[in-house]
Amino acid sequence: MLLGRRRECDQLEMLLDEVRGGTSRALVLRGEPGAGKTALLDHASSAAAGFRTLRAAGVEPETELAYAGLQQLCAPLLEHTGRLPAPQRTAVEVAFGLAAGEPPDALLIGLGLLGLLGEAARERPLLVLVDDLQWFDVMSQVIVLFAARRLGRESVALILAGRPGDELPGLPELPVEGLPDAAARELLATVLTGPVDDRVRDRILAETRGNPLALLELPHGLDAAELSFGLGVPPAGAPVGNRVAAAFRRRIDELPPDTRTLLAAAAVEPTGDPTLLWQALARLAVAGSAAAPAEAAGLIDIGSRVRFRHPLVRSEAWRAVPLPRLRAIHQALAEVTDPLAAADRRAWHRAHATSGPDEEVAAELERAASAALARGGRAAAAVFLERATELSPDPARHAARALAAAQARAAAGQLAQVPSLLDAAELGPLDALARASVARLRARLAPTAARSVPLLVEAARELAPLDPEAAREAALDAIAAGLEAGRRGGDELRAAAQAARELSSPDPLLDALVARVLDGRASFRAALDGLPPGRALQRLPLAVAAALDAGDDEAWHRVTGQALAHARETGAVGLLPTALAHRAVALLVAGETAEARALAEAASAAGGPAAAAMLLAAVQGREADAMAMLDAAVKEGGATGRGRLLGHAAYAKALLDNGLGRYPSAADAARMAAAHDDVGWLPAVLSELVEASARGGLPCEADVARLTAWAEAAGTPWALGRAALAAAVTSSGKAAEDGYREAVDRLGTGRLGLPLARARLLYGEWLRRENRRAEARTLLRDAHESLDAMGAGGFAQRARRELAATGETVRRRSDPARWDLTAQEEQIARLAAAGHTNPEIGAELFLSPRTVEWHLRKVFGKLGVTSRRELRGL
Repeated sequence: MLLGRRRECDQLEMLLDEVRGGTSRALVLRGEPGAGKTALLDHASSAAAGFRTLRAAGVEPETELAYAGLQQLCAPLLEHTGRLPAPQRTAVEVAFGLAAGEPPDALLIGLGLLGLLGEAARERPLLVLVDDLQWFDVMSQVIVLFAARRLGRESVALILAGRPGDELPGLPELPVEGLPDAAARELLATVLTGPVDDRVRDRILAETRGNPLALLELPHGLDAAELSFGLGVPPAGAPVGNRVAAAFRRRIDELPPDTRTLLAAAAVEPTGDPTLLWQALARLAVAGSAAAPAEAAGLIDIGSRVRFRHPLVRSEAWRAVPLPRLRAIHQALAEVTDPLAAADRRAWHRAHATSGPDEEVAAELERAASAALARGGRAAAAVFLERATELSPDPARHAARALAAAQARAAAGQLAQVPSLLDAAELGPLDALARASVARLRARLAPTAARSVPLLVEAARELAPLDPEAAREAALDAIAAGLEAGRRGGDELRAAAQAARELSSPDPLLDALVARVLDGRASFRAALDGLPPGRALQRLPLAVAAALDAGDDEAWHRVTGQALAHARETGAVGLLPTALAHRAVALLVAGETAEARALAEAASAAGGPAAAAMLLAAVQGREADAMAMLDAAVKEGGATGRGRLLGHAAYAKALLDNGLGRYPSAADAARMAAAHDDVGWLPAVLSELVEASARGGLPCEADVARLTAWAEAAGTPWALGRAALAAAVTSSGKAAEDGYREAVDRLGTGRLGLPLARARLLYGEWLRRENRRAEARTLLRDAHESLDAMGAGGFAQRARRELAATGETVRRRSDPARWDLTAQEEQIARLAAAGHTNPEIGAELFLSPRTVEWHLRKVFGKLGVTSRRELRGL
């Protein structure tokens, strides 16, 4: 047991016991430098009997090298890559430079890490210890934290140690604070062996605040007189970490010059390779004997690896030498670093060895950046390119590299650094292509969607005479931004469409969108029929809007189905959240709500569009959930200028209120949604508005006319069925009955289970009001069974009330999905029942296949089934 750390040690041992029981746990140790985090990791390692242990530690010089921390952690696990799904295996291998391929997505590498950890823990539990997480490079931190948050039942204990700083939501933390007073005094007594003035002892205890490293190191700076009489004790007030660093610095400054050079060279050489270190020192004319004073002082240990007493020693070591000497050290290390096997480290050393502009070094940094980008290391590439920019003597290359650095920062999601890099790029000569790239990047930084539209229009015009394809993409970006801005965008959408119409390169989807915005009508069906699958994947939200605006449910299902299948098969994690959300809405309208809910929840968990989960809650009558999502959507839409999201929220409110029979409220919400022509959603909004108005006794003739005009232009069964239903609910007698029958017939021809069930409900309600009870019962019974099976609670309750009014007693359906399953078990059960494999489910829900397997065993037990076929039957 560590001195004064019984509570922390007990918690670590409890965590290990839980993992021995078959679960997985992640924990973050937080504390100042010297608080004892490394000692606690050592204790966890010694207490992990029966575990396989992996250990890694971040080092400051590697913070800018792509995947440096992750490579250190995963090196012993690469033997398991053959068991990963192909997309994950490729992502890991490309990231580590073991294979060539497209730059991998960080989330896909994260899933690969999760799979590797699960495979490594198959035979016995796995303990993974990461020290100094703050010194892991950005991509390694992102990926390790992604995996830590998604551990399930792999029998993995992942313990991360880091300094106070950014919060890590979703991960439990164990603060590592100062030692209790008695333990601090006991530790201090091990280094204060002579006579000590009580005031000095109390002052040291107060100043160190129980920090173990400070207790051991600060007394080294006091001589016998100071210890005995309290003379010259340093003033209070400095943070403990700073005081310990200063103590290390004093000890380093007392060493001979060659020893200080040796320490600085070891500090900036990140691999800890002693052979490389000695080779560099030889070039600096530093003898091997220079290590002795540093080793005697306990600052460094040079054996099979180079190890510092503490990271603070490393930090102070390179700061302790003059800048010209530090540059010479970097130059020596560059000369002995393999230019092929370690090109990125060599380039980085050369960059630090250079004091002024140097095109040769800048070009080498640019090549290192390209290699990092090929492996998906966007943050590292940005750092290389920024330094290359600083070293570029030629104004044109300076501007080009600044722009490339801005693009790399943007790709890494580090948008705060982008504006200054774009400013630097614009100071130099840029060609039209580069100016257009600047405009597109500035559009990404715009605070609202509407503000980005003029920048994208400018980019499209710049590109038109030089790169027609890029101009077309910029124009589509502008229209997509204008559609997203919606009612908050003013005239920006029309301006974008007008600019797109001026382009000389035709594109069926772009042309149709332009016609819809400027002329109010478009041949979307023809555009979708001629749209290659790959194009639909690139522009999924626009393709979905086109299908909805055309009333083409077949195209809608084709586009969303292909997108989700592609995302699953290829591991396109960037596409997956959007594909999940759009497919969920399509399945919701189809009446396949079990899988729709699983996909919507998976989309929300992956950061996808919120509309899918919001619409599902509205249809199912889950009022509390729906209203919470509506409020969040309204706040987000208002803050970001996303008027389309505000329209979705109003539509969802109308859908919820129509289901609950609150027709005036539904009409108000639908009227608000219909105030702006959101391409793709307006027909659905008008349908809700007409139903709510008709049932609430409100005028809606103009709305019926708008819906009818759209349906006649679209000409699809779905569109004509909507129009027939709108005409029916606002008519009487034979005209109403003909309209209802036409609506049911037309909606019955497509994959439109929810609209069909609602049409039967409205028809049955009308028949009951006409006192034709026997006929009403048949339709209402069908509607109730369908809506109840879909979980459309509000609409099913409406059907139940109407049936009761006809004299029929209706029993609530028992829900087999509620056999004490957790939310996650329900998701997994639905996906398994839909035919997805464990790796596919894991990729969709960001879980390891082993965790999916464990949950399915529990699901089978709770439901009393033994196969997926039986699960599908339920």
